[in-house]
Amino acid sequence: MPEAGAVVEFVIRGVTLDGKPFRPSDWAERLCGVMAAFGGDHRMQYSPFVHPVTAAGVRCVVVDVRLEELEPMAYRFLVSFAKDNELQVRDGRIAERTRLAELQRVGDTA
Repeated sequence: MPEAGAVVEFVIRGVTLDGKPFRPSDWAERLCGVMAAFGGDHRMQYSPFVHPVTAAGVRCVVVDVRLEELEPMAYRFLVSFAKDNELQVRDGRIAERTRLAELQRVGDTA
């Protein structure tokens, strides 16, 4: 269990360091696809440690920091991708917020 207040994820934003939108527009889904596995129904399933989101109208990829320990090569790929493309990276949720989100999802039926 992470320490209280510890950052447990980081977010790669689809905006360059100089504030320009990153293209192609589907980069987040493609990047997450690198981490994907196909289920029995042949639908794309994202890794539980990497997933695309849209925040304030900007496409982003959220990376769980546990990926560094579980799949170091995948983690380094994501960090290098952000650096090579000069993308903004910010801290994501802290442990308490992540746990709250997980508990809220348990009740989701949609």
